[in-house]
Amino acid sequence: MLTYFKKRYILPVVASGFFLVAASFKDDFFEIAKQIEIFTTLFKTINQNYVDEVNPAELMDKAIKSMLADLDPYTNYFNEQDVVKFKINNTGEYTGVGAVMTRKEDKLIVKEIYKGFPADKANLKSGDAIIQIGDIVLADFKDDATQLLKGAKNTKVDLKYIRQGKILTAQIILDEVEIKAVPFFSKIDDKTGYIALTVFNRKTTQETKEALEKLKADGAEKIVLDLRGNPGGLLNEAVNVCNLFVPKGEVIVTTKSKNPKYNNIYKTTNEPIDLEIPLVIIVNGKSASASEIVSGALQDLDRAVVVGSRSFGKGLVQRPIDMTYGTQVKVTISRYYTPSGRCIQALDYWHKDQDGKAVRTDASKYNAFKTKKGRTVYDGGGIQPDVELADTKTSTIADVLQKNDGIFNYVTYYYYKNPNLGDKIPSYTDADYSDFKAFLKREKINFDTETELALKVTLEKAKKEKIDETIQTQYDQLMTALQKSEEALLDKNQKEIKKLILEEIIKRYQYKEGLYQYYLKNNVEIAKATSILSNPEEYNKILK
Repeated sequence: MLTYFKKRYILPVVASGFFLVAASFKDDFFEIAKQIEIFTTLFKTINQNYVDEVNPAELMDKAIKSMLADLDPYTNYFNEQDVVKFKINNTGEYTGVGAVMTRKEDKLIVKEIYKGFPADKANLKSGDAIIQIGDIVLADFKDDATQLLKGAKNTKVDLKYIRQGKILTAQIILDEVEIKAVPFFSKIDDKTGYIALTVFNRKTTQETKEALEKLKADGAEKIVLDLRGNPGGLLNEAVNVCNLFVPKGEVIVTTKSKNPKYNNIYKTTNEPIDLEIPLVIIVNGKSASASEIVSGALQDLDRAVVVGSRSFGKGLVQRPIDMTYGTQVKVTISRYYTPSGRCIQALDYWHKDQDGKAVRTDASKYNAFKTKKGRTVYDGGGIQPDVELADTKTSTIADVLQKNDGIFNYVTYYYYKNPNLGDKIPSYTDADYSDFKAFLKREKINFDTETELALKVTLEKAKKEKIDETIQTQYDQLMTALQKSEEALLDKNQKEIKKLILEEIIKRYQYKEGLYQYYLKNNVEIAKATSILSNPEEYNKILK
């Protein structure tokens, strides 16, 4: 009943603003007009008769956004204020501070500092909690606080922040901040080059090409292209990156939609840089969209060996469409398909389970496709590597420790406990790990696994129904048992968690550049990629 009301209540609003919605009703203009009339009548009735004053703009904003939430997470409506913010953030005309920050309650937490940028020059550190920007106290500011750290070049911004329990001040001088698409490239050994590609922006192809040419000039005869953690970006840049390694006129990706005008075939248009150089691409569960186009296309064309773990599976294409009164909608218009015909999209937002969550295709229902040379590859969402590494898949407990900042907060504590580490790589011992577990207990960091959250919800419902006293003993027993199992998981997954802690420690002292340097000699995926490239027989066998 509620679902029916939700759809009927909202859908006509969108129909009145989107010229393309008609297609979804197969040109049933009577049905569209009918639903518009129903909604218009309803909207007027509510505004005129509801017991309290309602804000028509807010009501409409929530109605539209609620309807779109029932589709997929990438189809979004932007009101006038949203559009202004979006345009400011994407013109490249603003400056910034060179740091990754996240809002947590009434603070802005510094998560990562980029070397040499304003935040670094102002001596801000990961873990600092900003509580005031200029005259604005963040506890009283509910909008996007990062907007307060943007402005004209050389603007001085005063900050007040908490570090290790002390309130400190700093002044940041805003400057141009351009985060590179290729933040690092180097040689792994005498013959193997490594390129870290972290985003697909307007300079991705240029930076990748420059890195490739410099590595080749320096003697590299094999290349590892690292796309781990790359969330994607511009489609044409993905096509052009592929073009560095494949001939002109090669199909890289196809988009398919119910609307014929969104059906497109994207081919390479330039002469390549190198058609022969052996290539291994590394992906993981955070490689998405354009990253999957590159890895999937070069896999289908038998041009690269893909190593790591299955990619994210974001194969839905969006396009922003301007509407009336300065509003805008970003609409999912089509799906991506690799050259062999595989759909990249993993989650099916149009067939949801009983909890309303999008379903993932069961592995038994994956479809087989053929690469250019006849190798068998499968769909199912995302790109399945040619060489899957079990060590690259994160455990549930590790995911939780990253999500709840257990590792992040511990490394902040470790950093100030060991201030003089510098460029040394610490040997993270069993004693250190025991200190980590003690830290989690001392700081009362909740694991909040799905089971734990479900138990807490059950107790809250019991309190409302005033039966909590009768189940409190059983609840405490279950929670104790659960906490013991979490402690057991900390021990069982010690190797994996130690690795994540060590990587965060290196990043604190040596920035991201130091972490890449460490990866070259110590990372499992890079070691496997290098091993494959150093064995032409194995490399060619995979691609046959």
